[in-house]
Amino acid sequence: MKALRALRTLSSKPRKTPLNPTFFHRFYAAQPQEDDSSHTPSLSDSENGSDSVFDSTHYDIPTISSDSKPKIPQKPTWNTKYRSKADELIDQKKKPDDLIFKNSSLAKKLLEAAVCLPSDDEDEEDEEEVVKEEDQKALSVGIIGAPNAGKSALTNYMVGTKVAAVSRKTNTTTHEVLGVMTKGDTQICFFDTPGITLSNRGCPYKDFKVRVESAWSSVNLYDVLIVIFDVHRHLTRPDARVIGLIKRMGAESHPIQKRVLCMNKIDLVEKKKDLLTVAEQFKDLPGYERHFMISGLKGSGVKDLTQYLMDQAVKRSWEEDPFIMTEEVMKNISLEVVRERLLDHVHQEIPYGIEHRLMDWKELRDGSLRIEQHLITPKLSQRKILVGKKGCKIGRIGMEANEELRSIFKRDVHLILQVRLK
Repeated sequence: MKALRALRTLSSKPRKTPLNPTFFHRFYAAQPQEDDSSHTPSLSDSENGSDSVFDSTHYDIPTISSDSKPKIPQKPTWNTKYRSKADELIDQKKKPDDLIFKNSSLAKKLLEAAVCLPSDDEDEEDEEEVVKEEDQKALSVGIIGAPNAGKSALTNYMVGTKVAAVSRKTNTTTHEVLGVMTKGDTQICFFDTPGITLSNRGCPYKDFKVRVESAWSSVNLYDVLIVIFDVHRHLTRPDARVIGLIKRMGAESHPIQKRVLCMNKIDLVEKKKDLLTVAEQFKDLPGYERHFMISGLKGSGVKDLTQYLMDQAVKRSWEEDPFIMTEEVMKNISLEVVRERLLDHVHQEIPYGIEHRLMDWKELRDGSLRIEQHLITPKLSQRKILVGKKGCKIGRIGMEANEELRSIFKRDVHLILQVRLK
């Protein structure tokens, strides 16, 4: 047996040297690899590493004003019947020259009418249309309700752009957010407040300390107060604290302020007859002048609410510029957009304990914006979760927020997010 083993050893072929596994990893990995493989990361590297910083300039994002951007051919906006009529009139191969001139001019007018191109005079009239100060009307509207009732979604729909973060998580709004809507001679300022509730004893529930106290203290400062609640949740899982809030705000009519009750999220209710049952439940409250059934996300019933608010406006000079978005408003929007993406991708209690700061805001010479924000976490473990593997999570938050800010501001945005410890 020993001789047989020796014979096998001598006759066996030499094995091939296996390829370096890092070679295949470099060849097929989507992530770039570090050149120095002998370097062992230390605690200082984990705290201040490049993975914790998102910089949109490191990504190939096409600029809005770039001339190299491929032009997408626009689809024709004219009606087919006008186009066919114009084609018949333009085809003048066998007609005299005077008829060619007449028919071509007629075809041109038909095309202009079909495309509905505004004339230069109309554009000048629109630009010169400025409401005089003595003709201006204004209204301040406060929106209050329980957490996750849809206050921010209604504010964004009314204003026509995102001014407040919207998330499925409760207590998304942490401070009062202003949104302005201007139509004709009327300007309405919407104030989105943090969610408030009542305790079992019927007193204001101070679960978020200062923010909830400030929301309660500003209730009587608005011309119109909208009390909003989730009607779908009220039908499936009624909450005594929400019912107590509705009854307390509508118990007595306010001498100066007008209050309305809005049943939100009616698009989630399958049986619409149930909405009438809820309306009957709160119809005897004297404090509410009107009741509205709306969907702040889809826009159902919002038109009637808007018309009601327009009718309540009083003669008063406007407080905000209707044509220019101020820098302060833009800064708040940038914070709200990043916070919304943060709540979408980071869960449990982590996003509520993060300190969110705007560190730098610059308008560059080419018209683009450079925005730097810091996300400060109290624990190293939370920082690792927020950064993600090789910075994938903070990168995803930054890319989505950067794209949305570009669409809101209609200009290039260079967003920088840094995650650091407190």
